[in-house]
Amino acid sequence: MTQPIVAIVGRTNVGKSTLLNRLVGHRLSIIADMPRTTRDRIDTSVSWQGNELTLVDTGGWQIRPPTPLDKMAKQQTEVAIAQADVILFMVDVKDGLIPADEDLAEMLRVANKPIVLVANKIDSSSHINITDFYRLGFGSPMPISAYHNRGIMQLMDTVLSYIPHSHTTPIKMEETKLAIVGRPNVGKSTLLNKLLGEERAITDASPGTTRDSIHTVIHWDDKKALLIDTGGIRRRGRTSPGIDYYGLLRTLQAIDQCDVALLLVDATQFITAQDMHIAGYIIDMGKGMVLIVNKWDLVPQEDRQEFKQQLSHRLNFMSYIPTLYLSAKSGSGINYILPKAWQIWEKRQHHLSQSTVEELIHKAISVYPPPRRGTRQLHVAEAYQDRYQPTTFIIRVNDPRLVHFSYQRYLTNQLRQGVDLYGNPLRIIFTKAAHKNSKRKKVVYA
Repeated sequence: MTQPIVAIVGRTNVGKSTLLNRLVGHRLSIIADMPRTTRDRIDTSVSWQGNELTLVDTGGWQIRPPTPLDKMAKQQTEVAIAQADVILFMVDVKDGLIPADEDLAEMLRVANKPIVLVANKIDSSSHINITDFYRLGFGSPMPISAYHNRGIMQLMDTVLSYIPHSHTTPIKMEETKLAIVGRPNVGKSTLLNKLLGEERAITDASPGTTRDSIHTVIHWDDKKALLIDTGGIRRRGRTSPGIDYYGLLRTLQAIDQCDVALLLVDATQFITAQDMHIAGYIIDMGKGMVLIVNKWDLVPQEDRQEFKQQLSHRLNFMSYIPTLYLSAKSGSGINYILPKAWQIWEKRQHHLSQSTVEELIHKAISVYPPPRRGTRQLHVAEAYQDRYQPTTFIIRVNDPRLVHFSYQRYLTNQLRQGVDLYGNPLRIIFTKAAHKNSKRKKVVYA
C-alpha cells in the first residue's frame, strides 16, 4: 500500500513551509519572510503515531500568476491537489480573509477531497478573530502556530481521521540514493523531469530556479533509486545570505546523504573551476560519481573529439569516473544514466577480507619498498577495508609521519588497481598502530 499523500496548499507566505519543517523536524523547505520562496513541490515522508505519510509542500497559489515561473508554480500546486488524499488549506489570521483565499477555496471545492482549513500564525491567545474564515465553507478553522508549535497535535489528529489505518508492511527492496548536482542552470531539473517523465521540478532558463532539494523515488526493471534534485552550487563569492545559503547547505547535505552523485556540467561552457570544486566536494565525501556532460547536442560534430580529449586532460585526477554525453532536453543518451549509477553503487557493496587487502598492500611494498627517513623505516602492521565506508581503507603503521606524499600516491594507485571500485574515490587513512588511543592519522584521497 502506498503512503497517503497530504498536500499543504495556500496563497503565498501563509506559512506552508514552516508547517512542513515543523512536522518533519528539520528545515527541509526554504523559509524566508518573503512571498513565493517555495516554488517546487517538496515531498517528504513522515511518521506520525505509527502512520507513514507523504507530506507535500507547494508554492504559493495565485489565480493570475504574473510571471512564467509563478504560472508553473500554480500548475505544480494543482498537480499536488490532484494527487493528494487530504488537503491542508492554510490561511493567515494576521492578514484575515482576502480575495486570494476565496479564489483558492473555489478551486478546492471541486477537488472532491477531504480538506482541513488551517488558520496559521495564532501567536497569542488574545485578539484572535477567525470567524471570517467560516465563509470559505470548509467548517471550523483549526487554529495553529506552525512557528511556535501550537495546535500541531490536534491538527494531525484531524488529518489522521481522514486516512484509513493500514498495518501492511511495505516490501523493502534495494535502493540507491542519487543526488543530481551542479552549477545553476546546467539542466538538473530538466534531467530529473526527463527521467521521471513528468514536470516534477520547475524548469526555466534563469539560474537558481530550483531552490529546494527535491526527493523522488524512481523504479526501473527490479531496481529502485531515490533521486535528489538540488539547487545549484554557486561560486562562494556569489552565494548570498538567506535563500541561496540554505540551498547551498542542502546541496552539500544531499551529496553527504547520497551514494552516487550525478554531476552535471554544461557542454557549451566546457568545464569550469566551479565544476571542479563540486567534483572535489563529492570526492572528499567519498561518494560515487557519474560526470554528465549535458547539452551535448549544442557542440558541433567536428569539435566533439577535441572536447573529449581536453576534458580527459583537465580531469585526469578523477580518471576512474565515467563520463556520459547527452541532452537532457531531448532525452538523447539519458537511458545510460541509471544503469551506470547502479553499477557504481553495486561496487560500493563489495567488501574485501582483511587478508586480501593486506596481500595487495604487501605486494605493492615488495615491488617498491618505502624510502627511509633518516634511520627510520615505515612498517605496516595491518590493513583492512572500513566496514561502514566501503571506499575507505585503514592502514596501521608504526608512524604515519613516515609516509611520504609520493608513497601515499603509489600505494593508493596500487590498491586501486587491485580493488574494483569503478566510479568511486578510494581513500586511505594511515593510523599509528603502536598505541590504540593515538589520534594521529593521515588521510589520502584518490
